[in-house]
Amino acid sequence: MILYLHGFRSSPLSFKSRLIETRLSELGLLAGWHCPALPVSPNEAIALAEQTVAQAQAAGDHSEVTVIGSSLGGYYATWLAQRHGWRAVLLNPATMPQDDLRHYLGEQPLWHGGGSIVVEPHHLDELRALKVASVTHPERYYLIAATGDEVLDYRDMLSKYAGANTVLIQGGDHALSDFPLYLDGVLAFCGIVPK
Repeated sequence: MILYLHGFRSSPLSFKSRLIETRLSELGLLAGWHCPALPVSPNEAIALAEQTVAQAQAAGDHSEVTVIGSSLGGYYATWLAQRHGWRAVLLNPATMPQDDLRHYLGEQPLWHGGGSIVVEPHHLDELRALKVASVTHPERYYLIAATGDEVLDYRDMLSKYAGANTVLIQGGDHALSDFPLYLDGVLAFCGIVPK
């Protein structure tokens, strides 16, 4: 089972999530793919992620869970992986969003489909409460970090996930525009070996 958690102001329509979904569809594995639209509240986002997995398991999917998190979704993925013992793939993950998002309080436009969200101070408090001081079992983590990330500092990612399976992209960008080059490695870590 793969649970994909998108980033701040993003959605299930993001480039990376659609790419993974397309590949899983080609492989006939779409039933194990879950990519919910996350609410702005971190607590509600975590609850929705856990509910999504619980519903899939109740419906009979007892395969190992891998959570893939992009940017802010990577922060959530880390907390979930620590709590539940899941594997986690982290794509340019946020390591200190409670600080980064202070500059985004108020109404913010969404990247896909129009609309907006409102970031409130209590959301920053919720983020602080989800902080994982240090990851245990780094072998359960697969980090892709780009040195050219214009939003987040890749050095914070390398420090946070020391010992994890790591792909360091020289250059690149926050969106991981060259993600197709790394898709097979991500799927392999999820236990999927394309035929």
